[in-house]
Amino acid sequence: MKIAFLGNGPFAAPALRSLHEAGQSIALVVARPDRPQGKHQTIEPGPVAKATTELGLPLRQPESVNTDEFIAELMALQLDLLVVADFGQILSSKCLSVARLGGVNIHGSLLPKYRGAAPIAWAIYHGETETGVSILQMTPKMDAGGVIAKQTFAIPATANAAEVEAELSKIGAKLIVDVCKKLETAPLEPEPQNPTQVTLAPKLTKEQGRLNWNRTAKQVFDQFRAMTPWPGVFFEWTNAKGQTQRLRVSEMNVVDDGVGTPGQVLSADSTGIRVATAGGNVVIERLHPAGGKEMSAADYLRGRPIPPGTKLA
Repeated sequence: MKIAFLGNGPFAAPALRSLHEAGQSIALVVARPDRPQGKHQTIEPGPVAKATTELGLPLRQPESVNTDEFIAELMALQLDLLVVADFGQILSSKCLSVARLGGVNIHGSLLPKYRGAAPIAWAIYHGETETGVSILQMTPKMDAGGVIAKQTFAIPATANAAEVEAELSKIGAKLIVDVCKKLETAPLEPEPQNPTQVTLAPKLTKEQGRLNWNRTAKQVFDQFRAMTPWPGVFFEWTNAKGQTQRLRVSEMNVVDDGVGTPGQVLSADSTGIRVATAGGNVVIERLHPAGGKEMSAADYLRGRPIPPGTKLA
């Protein structure tokens, strides 16, 4: 089939590579425009754009795929199918109509659960033990089309969002190749989603990385896993001089000993910063001060002791 692939990040790139290796005709790859990234705001292509260059495929990076000009460009390719993964734009009915078979989307959840931009992170945040990948027929409504294929994945108890995404990307890459092979000889047979079982997975914000000590220790740890690598989790504390310090957490574990009010520091020593939650406690072992480098909690405490009883925010 003649395919246009629309995607951006690490979840999407393996699917592009697999389709190319399987011999599908990738007429065009569409990715978001390159944006400044990181502390130094350097402009680098995303994973899909990089893979496209490596594979020698044509690449376009429009601000929007729904303009009349870009739709005309797609229409001129006489496409059979649009394949979309981790793209970040909702395609209009007019855009979807440019391909003979419309569009299919590779989504990182077991739909209808976790529709939206961050399904992997929210599944981990809510303590799910299982997630998966769904291939769905696209409609102009976000992640609402019928499901064509689905595969489950057991979430490891300590895996973070990046680690789960890496595994799901492999599943999605295999599933989309299978779906495309079937579409060469048979029409789509999507299964409608049950609207009563829909849950949402909205785009993450930086503030959602603020640790919520009013959750249980396991739930705090799940928040840490869900928000790694982005936006990352953090807390703030105020020293004796009234200065507020913000610390990003890079390593944390659940512990059971010690009792205190949520957010209270129980101890802060060479083993780390032990903090009470609404049920159980966590120990922060590595952290990243604002404007500084990552270090062990013990190293941080040598110069900036946090007295037991301090309330973290």
